[in-house]
Amino acid sequence: MKTASTFFFFLLLLFFSSPSSPSPTPLLNDQVLGLIVFKAGLHDPTSALSSWSADDASPCSWAHITCSYSATVSSLSLSSLSLSSSSSSSLPPGLDLLHSLRSLSLSSNSFSGPFPSSLPCSSLRFLSLSSNLLSGPIHSSLSRCSFLLHLNLSSNHLSGDFSFIFSSLTRLRVLDLSFNSLSGPLPDSIAYLHNLKLLNLSGNQLSGRLPLSLTLLPHLISLDLARNQFSDEFPKWISFLTALRRVDLSGNRLAGTIPTNLSALQNLSFLDLSFNSITGDIPASLADCLNLTELRLGGNALSGNIPPAIFGMALKVLDLARNELDGTIPPGSAKQGNVLQLLNLSGNRLVGEFPLELAMFIHLQYLNLSYNELHSNLPPAIGELRNLSVLDLRSSGFYGMIHGNICNSGSITILQLDGNSFSGQIPVDIGNCSNLHLLSLSHNKLTGSIPATMAELKKLEILKLEFNSLSGEIPQQLGSLPNLVAVNISNNRLIGRLPAAGVFPSLDQSALRGNLGLCSPLVSEPCEMDEIPKPLVLDPNTINKGKGNKRGHQAQADGEAESRHRRILSLSAIIAIAAAFIILVGVLVVTLLNISARKRLENALESICSTSSRSGNAAAIGKIVNFGPKSSDLSNLNTDSLLTKATEIGRGAFGVVYRAAGPVAIRTFFPNCALQNHDDFDREVRALAKASHPNLLAIKGYYFTPHIQLLITDFVAGGSLHSRLHGGGLPLSWPERFHIALGTARGLAHLHRAFSPPVIHYNVKPSNILLDAGGEAKVADFGLIRLLRPRPDRQGAGRSALGYAAPELSCGSLRVSEKCDVYGFGVMLLELVTGKKAVEVREDEMVMLVDEVMAVLERGEAEECVDRKMGGFVEEEAVPLLKLGLVCASQIPSSRPTMAEVVQILEVIKAPVIERMAAFS
Repeated sequence: MKTASTFFFFLLLLFFSSPSSPSPTPLLNDQVLGLIVFKAGLHDPTSALSSWSADDASPCSWAHITCSYSATVSSLSLSSLSLSSSSSSSLPPGLDLLHSLRSLSLSSNSFSGPFPSSLPCSSLRFLSLSSNLLSGPIHSSLSRCSFLLHLNLSSNHLSGDFSFIFSSLTRLRVLDLSFNSLSGPLPDSIAYLHNLKLLNLSGNQLSGRLPLSLTLLPHLISLDLARNQFSDEFPKWISFLTALRRVDLSGNRLAGTIPTNLSALQNLSFLDLSFNSITGDIPASLADCLNLTELRLGGNALSGNIPPAIFGMALKVLDLARNELDGTIPPGSAKQGNVLQLLNLSGNRLVGEFPLELAMFIHLQYLNLSYNELHSNLPPAIGELRNLSVLDLRSSGFYGMIHGNICNSGSITILQLDGNSFSGQIPVDIGNCSNLHLLSLSHNKLTGSIPATMAELKKLEILKLEFNSLSGEIPQQLGSLPNLVAVNISNNRLIGRLPAAGVFPSLDQSALRGNLGLCSPLVSEPCEMDEIPKPLVLDPNTINKGKGNKRGHQAQADGEAESRHRRILSLSAIIAIAAAFIILVGVLVVTLLNISARKRLENALESICSTSSRSGNAAAIGKIVNFGPKSSDLSNLNTDSLLTKATEIGRGAFGVVYRAAGPVAIRTFFPNCALQNHDDFDREVRALAKASHPNLLAIKGYYFTPHIQLLITDFVAGGSLHSRLHGGGLPLSWPERFHIALGTARGLAHLHRAFSPPVIHYNVKPSNILLDAGGEAKVADFGLIRLLRPRPDRQGAGRSALGYAAPELSCGSLRVSEKCDVYGFGVMLLELVTGKKAVEVREDEMVMLVDEVMAVLERGEAEECVDRKMGGFVEEEAVPLLKLGLVCASQIPSSRPTMAEVVQILEVIKAPVIERMAAFS
């Protein structure tokens, strides 16, 4: 193959050197030749390099190319263009003719195979091959690039020895090898990189002790060794690296204590030591790091009090969650109050009062004090936190009233106060929380009625009020909440009819039980009281009468009782008949509407069959547009078999999916739901159809009229992941589940990095992950939001499913990015390992899977989460998957990894699977 590539190269050389070619300077000829040869070996699905023409004398006007003042190519930037090599080699030839090239960026493409052996090294200063699919060892020919200052090979599948980089590329200032499969100890030869400023080796399998030779890097500004397997005690010598600004050693196995001499790092602004095994106290000397703005020490075994000096720093982020800290929460300071945005002290043993000084933290967006042992009321001053988005005080010993001004800011999206001893009434001002997405007040001592002002919470999706003493009727206005999908009001003292609209008519009985008397809105008679005993009425004629008349009077009383019983039965029968009649009429109306809708759709599909066989423009309105090869015939759609309940294979918020004849599925859109302009619809579908990947559902074509829009995709025979997990069939084995997780992650990563801007799914959940006959995962319904008509309730959110929706989707002030897909994937990952649903209603309360898994892991009982139905599993894989799921489902978007990083992490975890596969056969 190498010989063939060389032969092709020289053929092109002869062609471009023919007498008919232009005759600029030889150097410019070499540049055009090299780039055209390189382009010829590429697969360019988006035609990003269409401006590259062999007819041009110079490439300096071509897209993605920068030339120096002497008209030589100095920079080639081809990032995020979906490029790949069209041959077996990882990188096409030709670039070695660019002798003056100083910067080469091929990041976020689909180059695969071994590391390229021929790079234009002579003048190269900047090289980025990050976020591709390169595998195997780093080729030793890279050592010839001795002038390199910046090297980024992150997010690939590279493995093997990489120590030669340290001894041969000694001019490096930036080295990023993160999220690969590099293993073994970190070589001492790293000391040769005397000029290094940024070192990122995170997300690998590096192990052993952190080498002392790191202290010989005096210019090091950023050190990121997170998510490896480094062990031994936390290095005290790190204080010698006085230029450090950023240190991330999270997710390792470091033990020991935090040294007090870290205060020597006066330039330090970011310190993350979370998820290690560090013990001891938090040194108060950390407060001497005057430039520190982000301190993350969560997930260790730190003990003792929180040093008050920590709360006097100018921190933006303080995360001390999931440790063994005790004592009280120190009072804050005005200095910290002016900057702090995130405070997480959850999962400790803190006691005492809620510090009033926290109300000074005017920029606070996230406050989590849950799962502590506080004994405090909630001060009214909490309402002064104008930027607060998430308030989580679960199970922390709070008592007293919930003050109405808690919603003064109107910015709160998540309010979780359950598991405390709050009393009194739910404040009427709760309606001011206009951005509220989740309201959880369960397991308290609340009384009074549910305020009708809750109907003003138009963005509310989850409402948990169970285990209180709420009374009265449920406001009928709550049925009009457009986004409410989950409610639990069990174990209160509520009475009356449920709201007739919204989610309430379909609530499970477990979300209603334990009240005095709730009933369906269809029943016209008063609701039956469940716990109030019926009064005993005695016949006054039987009192103080003689024995002789007793039997007669008893007979008379029995006759009257029987008469009353007959009347009651007749009245009940009339009510039952009336209710049945109303239901029957409703069913008939719905059936007629469905028949009418199906008839319209059938007529349209008949026009499909009649028009698709005629010649003409394929994109014309009323015809099938086929993206596949000519052999892929979509014209023989059987409308009679399509529009039946038997062929319906899925139903969502925007339409229904049917199975058609052959390996084809058809998604219909509800009326007025999809784009009504043909050009817009065509453009968006064609863009999505280019997302070709083994783990994405292939789009084969579409059909369009102003009234009917159909999307035609492959039919996947294995059903959805949701049906395989919860459908009651043969349970998925552990290797199958891991393979599905990895395939899904690869599909989503492709959506995020192969398009600019990225394609965001918005609704990652098991029912949108299809499995083919071989168990390969296919992500379905991606980019669906792009085909829908713009509406205010769909702006940026795509209506994610309950339990899988990232918090920022309900907060208009936060930028929505592809990280919301990472959140949904994290929840799905937990679902794969545990076999449980994202949200479950169990007897008397609603349980969120993320919260449940986090609580179990905090107790150190991770194995209790694993689904026992699948039989054997690998603990070294299952437990990391649970932790990865929780990291992906972080409430802070910036704390979640990218999907490309998730793929790398999964492949790191997967490494030993092959050797253990025999155990599951």
